[in-house]
Amino acid sequence: MTSSWNPAVLADLRECLELMTADGTVPGGVIAHGPLDGEPGFVTAGVVATECGDTPPGPATVYDVASLTKVLATWPLVGTTGIDLDAPVQTFLPTVPAGAPGGKVTVGQILAHTSGLRADTRLDQYRGRTEGLAELICGEELIAQPGAGHRYINRGFILAGLLLAQVAGRRLDDLAADLWISLGMTNTTYGPVSRSAEVAPTEQRLAGAPRLWGIPHDDNAALLGGVAGHAGVFTTAADLATYANTLLAGHRDGTQLGRWLAQSMTPQAAIEPGLDRGLAWILADEGRVAHHHGFTGTSLYLAPTTGRYLAICTNAVYHRQDNRARLAPLRDLALKAITTEP
Repeated sequence: MTSSWNPAVLADLRECLELMTADGTVPGGVIAHGPLDGEPGFVTAGVVATECGDTPPGPATVYDVASLTKVLATWPLVGTTGIDLDAPVQTFLPTVPAGAPGGKVTVGQILAHTSGLRADTRLDQYRGRTEGLAELICGEELIAQPGAGHRYINRGFILAGLLLAQVAGRRLDDLAADLWISLGMTNTTYGPVSRSAEVAPTEQRLAGAPRLWGIPHDDNAALLGGVAGHAGVFTTAADLATYANTLLAGHRDGTQLGRWLAQSMTPQAAIEPGLDRGLAWILADEGRVAHHHGFTGTSLYLAPTTGRYLAICTNAVYHRQDNRARLAPLRDLALKAITTEP
């Protein structure tokens, strides 16, 4: 069944986004919404950024989506490459020495954030080392037994990105580009992207210095040249709508990506009461809704049972390095909206 959006719900989302723009939480933003197989709708507020003058954000505004990279690149590539989720990563990474602590972690555990790998990312700590990055990550002692419990770990997805490139014999960004082109996501790419009024700047790291603009906000993705399994992707609200519609249609029709989404919506570990981790996705509403957030102020919500989706694009780190608490009202409202029948 496909359900359209209640206009009152969309009005509430618009009001929340406008209030967040007015109080300085975000310069502006775009919310894409749609029913399966319908034309997407867009709610907008504010401006792209001060550097972009009076330019309002819209469906084609390009945002650094940070950790949405996990579900836009790494997750779908794992699901379409035929990688055995129960196999240890060492199976796919021949340079990782036998007995390396992280080598026994499985691909499925990485996607479920139950790998037990170190929780801090800090790739800068490896400066001057001559080993490959996969060897360095896997060589670290684990902080928990693999599969023992949920802990959000970026370095696991970095390792998954390296693994994908190794298995395919191609760069991660090339693999992702082919996938996005096949799905009609023509404005989705790994950075850097050229500065323009259609690209949302993010944080100003030093007083008087230019803001990060078209390069990844995530330091570790930047150290990897902007291409990583956990962050580094830039996209638009229109492309997120295209992606969401493709996943929902695939879930309905039983395509490869749709079957992968269905498999990924089986809970793997509890996060907190009412929320579980599937494979990459956060699951809510007793497993009927999958969603994910990006640190920069982005979110994507999918409800296969009702055929609806929401995508939020903001550059919330423009004003503050960590705006998660201030983004909570909009994200909570979006989750409530996607889990409520119209």
